[in-house]
Amino acid sequence: MPATKTFLIPKHRRHVPEARQRAHKTLAGWGVTDELADTVVLSASELVTNAVLHCRVSYAQVRVTLTLNGPELVLEVWDPDRDRLPRCRDSALDEEGGRGLALVEALSDAWGCRQEPYAKCVWARFTLAEAERVRVPTDS
Repeated sequence: MPATKTFLIPKHRRHVPEARQRAHKTLAGWGVTDELADTVVLSASELVTNAVLHCRVSYAQVRVTLTLNGPELVLEVWDPDRDRLPRCRDSALDEEGGRGLALVEALSDAWGCRQEPYAKCVWARFTLAEAERVRVPTDS
């Protein structure tokens, strides 16, 4: 049975560090550490940042879900602005932003997005190496 952890954060930039901390704590509790944990936490930070910056729904919350199922770890970031789907773009060298999805694409095994009736979900999938695979806790 997969282990899943979901948490909500307010749609504001100041809450992005909270999302990173909660993702890191969840992964550590599952025994996922080192490079993979850093990669997932960085990806979570990028996807949550995109959600808080680009969601046009006032007073919204961003939902973050981590699921560990055998050799696969899935990160999902949800926001209620279902009609604005993310896309990678080419950023000029002098631009400060615009590289988050390209970074997630480079770090993950796969990423994508989907529309639900009242929200959109941007997800990234990571495969644990044999040495990184952990026993899924039963009390998640």
